[in-house]
Amino acid sequence: MPSDKRPLDIDEMLRRIEAAVAPYPRAAMFDLADQGFRSAFEQLIACIISIRTYDEVSLAAARRLFARARSPTEIAALTEVEVDTLIYPSTFHERKAGQILGIARQVARRYGGDLPCERDLLLSFPGVGHKCANLTLGIACQQSAISVDVHVHRITNRWGYVKTSSPDRTLTQLEAKLPKKYWVSINSLLVPFGKHICTSRLPRCSACPVLEFCQQVGVDQHQ
Repeated sequence: MPSDKRPLDIDEMLRRIEAAVAPYPRAAMFDLADQGFRSAFEQLIACIISIRTYDEVSLAAARRLFARARSPTEIAALTEVEVDTLIYPSTFHERKAGQILGIARQVARRYGGDLPCERDLLLSFPGVGHKCANLTLGIACQQSAISVDVHVHRITNRWGYVKTSSPDRTLTQLEAKLPKKYWVSINSLLVPFGKHICTSRLPRCSACPVLEFCQQVGVDQHQ
């Protein structure tokens, strides 16, 4: 550990980050939940739309889709072309349209239009990985689940809190050491923190509220 760094204090760090990100837009799925799109189905579909897509694009696409059809039964009645048109220009929109229709039809047919809050079921759907499954479980189902996206993976490794080479391995290490009370909120905090302060390139270390704790792993240049 560099001599000028304090031992990691995750409680203090996340408290400071919560204050630092307050002026910035909320992470996309939490923003949608604030707007009333809180069901497991809505959260899962919106997360699929958001994959590899900027928040401002994915949020608009999700709202367009839900304005036209919101429930599994309503979406299942659309054509793949209609879904594709509504979620464009989300990245991989054509593939996502097929995935969304498939999920909607299965939920409408097998579960009466009410998506169960079951991790294995969510992960069984094409296009759904741990990030979207855990966001859905955390936001819509109030279950303890850590959603590791590029920001959570990069920042927790940069801090030296975990030492991993992939988001899945970061998830495993965070589940072993991060207090459960932060399992859902860490994504809502580190997404805006990673977009506006602890950025991938040239992080704004001079404006970082937790610099005294951060090991700055892999940071060669910063602002």
